[in-house]
Amino acid sequence: MKSDGSGSSRPGAIRPRLVVDEVYDRLVELIVDGHIAADARLGIDALSRELGVSTSPMREALARLESTGLVRRTALRGYRVAPELTQAELVQLLDARLLIEPGAAGAAAARHPTADLAAELDSTIRALSDAPRGPTFESFREYYESDRRFHRLVIAGTGNPFIAHAYDALGGQFQRFRLFSGRGVTDADATIAEHSAVRDAIAAGDPQGADAAMRRHLIGVRTRALGELSGT
Repeated sequence: MKSDGSGSSRPGAIRPRLVVDEVYDRLVELIVDGHIAADARLGIDALSRELGVSTSPMREALARLESTGLVRRTALRGYRVAPELTQAELVQLLDARLLIEPGAAGAAAARHPTADLAAELDSTIRALSDAPRGPTFESFREYYESDRRFHRLVIAGTGNPFIAHAYDALGGQFQRFRLFSGRGVTDADATIAEHSAVRDAIAAGDPQGADAAMRRHLIGVRTRALGELSGT
C-alpha cells in the first residue's frame, strides 16, 4: 500500500504474480488433459500469444512447472512436456515417497500438540469427499488440491524443513493425476479411507500407527495406479 499524501492508503501496482498463477493453472490444464501432447515443444512466444500474456509470466510459469515434473527443460532447446511415467518410473516414484512420507507421518504424530494438525487434515478429507471427480483436470482440480494439501500438511507437521525440501524435490504428484484425465478420479473412496486412517493415528499421537497408515496408503496408491496404467 502507498500513501497518497492525504494520510490514507491506496493500492499499489498490480502484482504480476497473479498473472503467473493464471498462466500456470492454464498450462497444467492443457498438459494434464492432453491438449498439449507428451514430449511436445513448449514455445514461449507461441504460448504467450495463445494465452494473451507477455513472455515474462510464461517463463516463470514454465520454470515452476519444471519442479512438478510436468515439463522438462533442456539447455539451448527450451521446454518440452514431460512424457507420462512408465510403470517402472511410477514404481520408483512411489518407492521414493515410501522412504519419506511414512516416517514423516510418524514424526508428525510424535510432535505435541497434534490436535491442530488433525483438524486441518480433517478439512482436507471433507474437501476430498465433496470435490468433483470428473474426467477433465478442471473438474477434478479441487480434488487434486485437497489431496496435495493433505500430504503437504503431514510433511509440514514434522517441523523439519529438510524433509519438506526432500518431498518437494520429488515433484511427481501431478504425474499420478495425469492418469485420471479422460476417466475421472477412480480411487476416491479408497484414498479418503486411507487418509482418514493417517489422520486418526496422528490425532492419537501414535507415531507407529501413523507410519503404518501412510505406508498402507502409498502402497495402495501404487497398486491402483499400476492397475490404471495396465488397463486392469
